[in-house]
Amino acid sequence: MEKTYKYCQSCGMPLKKDEKGGGTNADGSKSAMYCSRCYENGAFTNPNMSAQEMQKLVKGKLKEMGFPGFVAGFFTKGIPKLERWTNT
Repeated sequence: MEKTYKYCQSCGMPLKKDEKGGGTNADGSKSAMYCSRCYENGAFTNPNMSAQEMQKLVKGKLKEMGFPGFVAGFFTKGIPKLERWTNT
């Protein structure tokens, strides 16, 4: 049985907040691990990105959404521990 995740295992976004309901696998099914921004058709949208680059990107997006810098930092500090980054 496939494990169910609450957060994208690439960027940390809550999967329930994904407007497309999750990324897509190569066969067109929904990914249980990744959001639609990170994963499409069975591949990462930014395959060469590092965990640190993802942290920077997500932190910038959170600041754009009005989150203070320290809150954005708190939300992104766990990104390197997500499965995409620990399996490499």
